Amino acid sequence: MPGHFEPLPGGGAAVALDEVEISIIRSLAVQLLELIGPGPGENTAEDPLAELFAEGPSEPPSDPVLHRLFPDAYSGPDVEANSREQADEQRAHSAEFRRFTENDLRAGKRDNALAVIRSLDALTPGGDGGAVLKLSAEQSEQWLRSLNDLRLAIGSRLDLVDEQDTDLLYRLPDEDPRKPMVMAYLWLGGLQETLVETLMP
Repeated sequence: MPGHFEPLPGGGAAVALDEVEISIIRSLAVQLLELIGPGPGENTAEDPLAELFAEGPSEPPSDPVLHRLFPDAYSGPDVEANSREQADEQRAHSAEFRRFTENDLRAGKRDNALAVIRSLDALTPGGDGGAVLKLSAEQSEQWLRSLNDLRLAIGSRLDLVDEQDTDLLYRLPDEDPRKPMVMAYLWLGGLQETLVETLMP
């Protein structure tokens, strides 16, 4: 179990984490939570009807990490190759989609990050400071989504675009200042992969 998730009888997953690993994951989840924030235009009032009809932003985030977490729905690399009219139409569709979905997406990502933090805070460390994290099937899904968000965020900071870029990470010299972030990215990828395997039927 050390270093990777294993399935639990009846559903869910478990992983043994040492004190440093617990601290790293928790710190990254807190940073993700702070980065996502409440969302521009999100209604924080206690009126559920007003909250239901609250509109989100129509413009994409300027922060590249947030843009990676909340990408445009109808545009991509092909936009520039399209006619100006097609590109304008795609941008308009993306803006409309973002306006009605981004607040919910932000709330979902916050909930997932909070689930990670709370499950780590509930651990009872052993004599070495480590603990076995046991997740229900629902918590496993939240962890999986949050691990994906964390990797997207780190990958964006590392300017990763595709798998070939990931291969280059293994060859970075130890003195490269990006090395700790790279190690976290690769380690989270291993956790994510084994968690996916536990959830497969």
